[in-house]
Amino acid sequence: MEVMKRILRVVQANLNSFLNSTEDPEKVLEQTVMEMQENLMQLRRGVASAIAIQKRTERQAAAAESTAEEWYRRAQLALQQGNEALAKEALTKRRVYQETAKALLSQRIEQAEVVDKLKKDMRTLELKIAEAKTKKDLYIARARSAEASFKLQEMLSSVSATSSLNAFERMEEKVLQLEAQSEVIAQLGGDELQKKFAALEATDDIDTELAAMKLQVVNDAAEVRPKQQLPKSQEPT
Repeated sequence: MEVMKRILRVVQANLNSFLNSTEDPEKVLEQTVMEMQENLMQLRRGVASAIAIQKRTERQAAAAESTAEEWYRRAQLALQQGNEALAKEALTKRRVYQETAKALLSQRIEQAEVVDKLKKDMRTLELKIAEAKTKKDLYIARARSAEASFKLQEMLSSVSATSSLNAFERMEEKVLQLEAQSEVIAQLGGDELQKKFAALEATDDIDTELAAMKLQVVNDAAEVRPKQQLPKSQEPT
């Protein structure tokens, strides 16, 4: 029994140490959700920035194409005026802007893919945050229940089964003792009272007997006295 008590104390000490040393589950979950929301905000800013860059690239590509068309018209004008050299330079400029527009359009396609991926990641993170919030409430409730259960078990185990049984045995013995004392007192009190009534009854019997004896004596005396007073001539023959 003593060995089991020592083992129980060691286990309780280890559990208390574990609970004191570990982080609060509620705080950990709250912090995790906050971090996920912060990541979501950063991801949203990233998506907004990527979309802004994509739109700027589209504008730059459109401007390059427009400029390329402008240099093409200039080349036509120079050729119409018989200036082939100037027309060739204009076409060269046109080619540069065409290449620029082509590169920007290719970059825009890549940026669109990045934006789509970021949007997909953002939606996934939003779903995970919603799921985390739901699980957070559940886990917090479970953590509180587990902590309350542990404290209850700790409180109950602080009173050993042996001491509890001993307490009940002591109370039972005390009750039996009180009941025995009450019974003895009742018996003693009853015997004394019975003796008093018996004495009274005995006294009544003696008084009754004495009264009867007195009455008998009186009667006997009454019968003797008339005989003594009668004259001899009147005595019966």
